Amino acid sequence: MSAMLGAPLRRLRSGMSQPGLSHLNAAGQVHMVEVGDRPASDRRAVAEGYIAMAPEVLALVLEGRAAKGDVLAVARVAAIQGAKRTWELIPLCHPIALTGLEVLIEPTADGSGLRLQASARTNGATGVEMEALTAVQVGLLTLYDMVKSADPAMTIGPVRLLRKEGGRRGPWQHPDVPGPAGQTDG
Repeated sequence: MSAMLGAPLRRLRSGMSQPGLSHLNAAGQVHMVEVGDRPASDRRAVAEGYIAMAPEVLALVLEGRAAKGDVLAVARVAAIQGAKRTWELIPLCHPIALTGLEVLIEPTADGSGLRLQASARTNGATGVEMEALTAVQVGLLTLYDMVKSADPAMTIGPVRLLRKEGGRRGPWQHPDVPGPAGQTDG
């Protein structure tokens, strides 16, 4: 995880990339960004996260033998619910009418756990990055909750935005993710 954070932190420290802090007004006070004058556009954000677990616990989850039932189905529903309620959890987020949300949960390539990906969509004046990221976090926390008795040492992370589309700034893709920014997953 430190390798993933290294480059962005170096860019910020070196002054090469200073992101605008839109949630601060001219006096440096926190405020909710005005989006009412922005035109509605199709927007999409895709995020991912991981949970590492013991191989025998992963087998329980994948084979549907966990004591609490269908762990993957519950995590999908939790991720969807998390995305829908993002504005209640993150203080400066706007309520967004999601037009769609897909949740993909799959074993990691190395068999060390699960990868959860959420793809959120809307047609509106502000983006859905926070909804996609919240969906991932809530889904991963639910996975943890469902099998924590079998493996309390599970580890969540990293979680990151993979790409976004729409809005004034157009498409963006995480620099460590191969493929074009407009590519769609699930």
